[in-house]
Amino acid sequence: MNNSDFFQKFQTMAEDVQKKVLETVRQSPAKDIEQNIRGLMHQGFQKLDLVTRQEFDIQMQVLSKTRFKLEELERKVAELETRVLK
Repeated sequence: MNNSDFFQKFQTMAEDVQKKVLETVRQSPAKDIEQNIRGLMHQGFQKLDLVTRQEFDIQMQVLSKTRFKLEELERKVAELETRVLK
């Protein structure tokens, strides 16, 4: 047996093993288990009443604007109090 025959047989054997592994994975319950776990996680997250990153970012912007307006109003009230007390 020369090297070419050996490598050809080795390649054929490796391809057969790969096909069998892929077939086994496709037929295994791993995909069903993954889907079930994803479903359970999704249900759990819904019960936690979580928000998306986008919703969180929007609320952070609203909070930042509100904080800025509050600081402005506090400054104006302090200024008016100073004028009234003089």
